[in-house]
Amino acid sequence: MLYIRTDMNDKIATGHIMRCLSIANAVREYGEETIFILADEQAVEILKMQQYEYIVLHTKWDQMDSELSILKQEIKKRNIKQILIDTYQVTENYLKSLSEVVRTIYIDDLNAFYYPVDSIICYANYWEKFQYKEKYLDKILFLGTQYVPLKKEFSDCTAKKVKQEVENLLLLSGGTDPYDILDRLLQKIKKEQYKRIDVICGVYYMKYEMMREKYFVYQNVYIHSFVTNMKECMDLADLVITAGGTTLYELCAVGTPAISYSIADNQLENVKKFQEDGIIDYAGDVRTDDVIEQIDSYLNQYYGNQLLRQERSLKMQKLVDGKGSKRIAEGLKNIELKNKERKICKSI
Repeated sequence: MLYIRTDMNDKIATGHIMRCLSIANAVREYGEETIFILADEQAVEILKMQQYEYIVLHTKWDQMDSELSILKQEIKKRNIKQILIDTYQVTENYLKSLSEVVRTIYIDDLNAFYYPVDSIICYANYWEKFQYKEKYLDKILFLGTQYVPLKKEFSDCTAKKVKQEVENLLLLSGGTDPYDILDRLLQKIKKEQYKRIDVICGVYYMKYEMMREKYFVYQNVYIHSFVTNMKECMDLADLVITAGGTTLYELCAVGTPAISYSIADNQLENVKKFQEDGIIDYAGDVRTDDVIEQIDSYLNQYYGNQLLRQERSLKMQKLVDGKGSKRIAEGLKNIELKNKERKICKSI
């Protein structure tokens, strides 16, 4: 049994829970189930939809040290052997305290401090700058984009067919849109230029009905609420505008060229590295830059440039093959087997 400690809410959106679900689904294919451990009930409906058990601690998601005594009781009661942790709210004390009673695996992309855990997963395209191999000599490490935890449907993508011109445009903002990027983009771009414009509002997007009413007059503009068929939407698109995060890796697997922007500090390394590597252009930080004008400039550049989009698409699919969740599941299984072997040897 795998246990995963993570959260989802209107502040941190859905990224953590979704990538953990991808790992849980891959683990399930090996015949093992996962139980999620949550601070509150905001992720419960999503977990129910995928038939996963959960434990709600009824604690504050951003004050994790305060949950340690409750969580340790659950560890003892359920005889938990291994916990995968995916949240930016952890402290050194939290990880150290947990690692004393259970095997810990932490998903990282910040390198915030030295992590006193048994294993680290960092699939970020900029993982090398953190020097994990030098700092964590005695830890099990899963490093690089081969470990990007995507849904299973992203593991069998074929080469992207790149059209002469961009016909279908997809606009994304993640689980939230605190800076009204979706609306501002639709106001700015040449809507009549595209055959179809799909706009996907995240689960915490509060202006869905307003957007539907506002752009109802445009027959080529489709406003969607939270969707479950994201890969199909990405496949349909010829070009995507999106915030940074795991979405960029999903787009890489599909091979759909994209323009990115950032809305939070934890996206900055990600989007800048993609641009540095000539894979996905970065339009700037919505909090400080005029990203709308920059995105419009990129749209004009990409629209009729089939060679540029073809080049980017090939680079994207070379970087991410969509099989990261399976590799993590295999890695976690191997860790468990090795620990069982050690126990057998000790008993002999």
